[in-house]
Amino acid sequence: MTKQWKFYDEDDNKIKDIQEKFNVGKLVANIIANRNVGTDEDIRIFLEPTREDFHDPFLFNDMEKAVNRIIQAIENKEKVLIYGDYDVDGITSTTVLRKYLEERGLNVETYIPNRLFEGYGLNNKALDEIKQKGVNLIITVDCGISGVEEIAYANSLGIETIITDHHETGDVLPAAVAVVDAKRKDNTYPFRGLAGVGVVFKLIQAISITLKLEEKEYLKYLDFVCVGTISDIVPLVNENRVIAKLGLKLLNQTRNVGLKELIKSIGFKEINSSAVSFGIAPRINACGRMGHQEEALELFLTNNIEEAKTITEKLNNYNSTRQEIERKIFNEALEKIQNEGNKSNTIVLAGENWHHGVIGIVSSKITEMFFKPSILICIEGENGKGSGRSIPGFDLHDALTRCKDSLEKFGGHEMAVGLTLKSDKFEEFKNKFEEIAIEEKTSEIVPIINVDGIITLKDLNRKTIEELKLLEPFGDSNKEPLFVYKNLKIDSIRALTEGKHLKLTLRDINYRINAIGFNLGYLVDEYRIGDKIDLVGTIEINSFNGIESIQLNIKDIMKSF
Repeated sequence: MTKQWKFYDEDDNKIKDIQEKFNVGKLVANIIANRNVGTDEDIRIFLEPTREDFHDPFLFNDMEKAVNRIIQAIENKEKVLIYGDYDVDGITSTTVLRKYLEERGLNVETYIPNRLFEGYGLNNKALDEIKQKGVNLIITVDCGISGVEEIAYANSLGIETIITDHHETGDVLPAAVAVVDAKRKDNTYPFRGLAGVGVVFKLIQAISITLKLEEKEYLKYLDFVCVGTISDIVPLVNENRVIAKLGLKLLNQTRNVGLKELIKSIGFKEINSSAVSFGIAPRINACGRMGHQEEALELFLTNNIEEAKTITEKLNNYNSTRQEIERKIFNEALEKIQNEGNKSNTIVLAGENWHHGVIGIVSSKITEMFFKPSILICIEGENGKGSGRSIPGFDLHDALTRCKDSLEKFGGHEMAVGLTLKSDKFEEFKNKFEEIAIEEKTSEIVPIINVDGIITLKDLNRKTIEELKLLEPFGDSNKEPLFVYKNLKIDSIRALTEGKHLKLTLRDINYRINAIGFNLGYLVDEYRIGDKIDLVGTIEINSFNGIESIQLNIKDIMKSF
């Protein structure tokens, strides 16, 4: 599919002003201007955030109530349970709060629901089990805001609750002792974009302030807060930028035994945002996807090196298994698409006993490949569980709302959803979903690649790479810079990994460089040695056999005109 390369409008005066005020090169100044970071103070925080840049945690609604209730629990030596989630955000949230509260002398237990059998959030069966343990107080992390009925049930059991969450709220808040969520409709906190672990960080900051503890008592957890924040794909701006930038420094020298072993196993030379996203996060998430959610938590709570090594090996094995399952489902999905002709505006597929912990990843890949909203559904007898991903400009949650008569349950947001339906409703849902996509004219939506500028191979040197590092960490709302390279001649071209990826050697008049196009192997027959091409991509360091070299990571490619 043809993609549109969209360049930012350059403001020379703004670029020059940033250069002079912050002593950065034109390239970095240009990108900061493209990102529309904001005021001079915003740019200062963007480039060099400090611990003084954290917001006052008591600006959160109900933060004082939450802190007072937790201090009461500490003083009365109550039994407290942290109720988390099975993804990276939930696991890191649970880890941070448990370790912090245990250091305050609390008797703390944890509960992570099984993704495959319980699903997301609170459930009454779990609450019954928790009651039997003699728990007085539940603190939810990365969940709870939608659990109006479940919180009411907990109240009926005589269990008090504190909710810490970062998801959108409904019209009615749960009747908890405190609800700490920046997305409350009556929110007073200056930043809405924190991950669940970010909200937990603000909670332990507030407790520390109230107890007059040293800053290090909460700052020392920034390694975990950073991992959860980057992994949850929240916007890396404002306070998340501070968390990520300071947290990555701490992560590279973490003292946590389990986290250290996990980092060692992924093989990244430097732990940056990419290492977190593509190395650490998939292994933690694999536990939840495979139904072993507790083991990631155990890894981060242990102080035993041998135990940490054993659990790390398990996480790596779970991730390998997840990858195998993912490949199988992906190939089956592609076969179904081929058989159906791929003429629709949407892709809605169902498979017998597809692993519903993995179908979301496959849906994401399908959407990326075909630039169509996709939903994959795992059929298990009379029931189906589905996961979907969208394209910019098509509100997936709104579409499901319009299909609600065909569904048992659904949730999510504009770009990603989960759903359940009766198997016999599949075709009805598929047809209705397609009708909505036609009405919304999804076929007319063109994928856009936002480009930071045009540069030449001459510009690709160590100085440029070091300069671009000032902009890290990269993530949502601060994407890795993309540049256009024009009139490059193909010296060599081949497909890698059974035709999956594209490997090129390119040159201009004076310079030569290697380039890799992940998942672009299907283009190998469209280009020949000697062809001149334009491409858009990122700059990266490739390390092979101990030798490092600069290469281009291709995002799109076309013949030069």
